[in-house]
Amino acid sequence: MSTDWSSALLNKKALCLLFCLFLAACSSNKAGVSNATKGSYSGSTYTVKRGDTLYRISRMTGSSVGELARLNGLSPPYTIEVGQRLRVKSSASAGASRTASRSTTASRRPAALPKVDAPPPGQRCWRWPTSGKVVLGYSTADGGNKGIDIAGQRGQPIYASAAGRVVYVGNQLRGYGNLIMIKHTEDYITAYAHNDTTLVNNGQQVKAGQKIATMGSTGTDSVKLHFQIRYRATALDPQRYLPPQGRSPSC
Repeated sequence: MSTDWSSALLNKKALCLLFCLFLAACSSNKAGVSNATKGSYSGSTYTVKRGDTLYRISRMTGSSVGELARLNGLSPPYTIEVGQRLRVKSSASAGASRTASRSTTASRRPAALPKVDAPPPGQRCWRWPTSGKVVLGYSTADGGNKGIDIAGQRGQPIYASAAGRVVYVGNQLRGYGNLIMIKHTEDYITAYAHNDTTLVNNGQQVKAGQKIATMGSTGTDSVKLHFQIRYRATALDPQRYLPPQGRSPSC
C-alpha cells in the first residue's frame, strides 16, 4: 500500500465515509424511530435523541457530516450521546443554503450518484470467516441485512476472509458490538461483528485464514457472526463470492 501523504489522506477520507455508511445502515436496521423520539432542532443547535446518528442529523439540519464534526470537535467514528447538544449551522446560513439549493434545483436537475457495479465472483479469493448455519442472508431492501449472519458457539474462532490490514477494532458503532474491519487493496473491506474477544490491533497486517476473534453476542441477542464484504463502500452478498462451506477457495 502506498504511504505517500495524498494516498494516506484519501484512505482516511474513505474510511471516514465508510464509518458514516455503517452508522447509517445500523440506524436503519433498528426498529423505526417515531417522530416523537427525533431530536429537537432550534436552528443553531440540535439535541440528540435515541436512534440519531451524525449522518441522520446532517440530513435533517442541512449540514454536512464533516461540518458537524468540525463544529463539535468530533472525530471518527463520530460517537454521539442521547441528550447531547450539537452545534449546527446558524439559521441565516441554513436559510442561505436552502435558497441556493432551491435555485440550483430549479435551474438544473441534480446529477445521479454513480452506480457501482458489483465485481464478478472469482475476481478475489475469499474464505469463510467461520463455520455454521447462515441464519440471516443478505438483503437489498432498504434497511435490510447488508451481510450474512452465521450462527455458532460462543468462543468459536473467527478468521480473516482474506489477507489485508486491520483498519478498525472497537465497539463504538451501535448494533455491531465488538467489530473488526479489514482493508483488502483499495477496493475491498470486510467486517466481522458481534465478537466475544478480538485478537488483532489497528494497523496490523493479517493473513488469509488467520484467527482474528472469537464468536460472541456483543451488540445483539444471540451468538453469531455478522459478516460483510464491501466493494468501494457498497455492501455485496458474501454468499456470491464465498466458496461452498467446508471448501477452500479454488482461485
